[in-house]
Amino acid sequence: MSAPATADRILRAARALFERGGAQAVTMRRIGEAVGITPMAIYRHFRNREALLQRICDDSFEQIARHWSARSAGGDVIARLLATQRIYLDYALVHPHLFDHAFSMRRERARRFPEDFRARLSPTLNVVADLVAEAQRAGRLREGDAWDLAMTLWGHTHGLIALYRAGRFSYGEAEFRAFYDASLDRLLHGLLND
Repeated sequence: MSAPATADRILRAARALFERGGAQAVTMRRIGEAVGITPMAIYRHFRNREALLQRICDDSFEQIARHWSARSAGGDVIARLLATQRIYLDYALVHPHLFDHAFSMRRERARRFPEDFRARLSPTLNVVADLVAEAQRAGRLREGDAWDLAMTLWGHTHGLIALYRAGRFSYGEAEFRAFYDASLDRLLHGLLND
């Protein structure tokens, strides 16, 4: 079995475990059983469990960034900005364990605002900041630092999702989505360059 194929199988098995039970479900023993190798063989491909979890996290950032980038071209810039935040909600609801680990857990290599973001090390927030800057250039959003506005938008949407996931809303999913959209409209209305 070739090394890349084995590494891919390990990663797929780890992600499946992660999706079902979160980071605590990802053990070398369980991965080895799923792939048909010994747990020690995993270390030939991933330095340790943390490196494997980091790879899953990095891949999830890239996945959401690809979805955001696909929706960020053409059409009304404010509608595209809203679309990125709806994709963020979709991702959180479809992949709750990945969302929590990627965006809500303290991690050693997590990107820090503002330095890492201004250095464009965030594949996800790069898309949002670029849309904010585009909207500002078009005169649709008020002036200000695009990164600060992107972080404000992210903080708002992330906070709503975290509260929903923590059971702080009595809404079902459809009602929460409607509230989320209305809340985004209220926030963006305050940022519009009227």
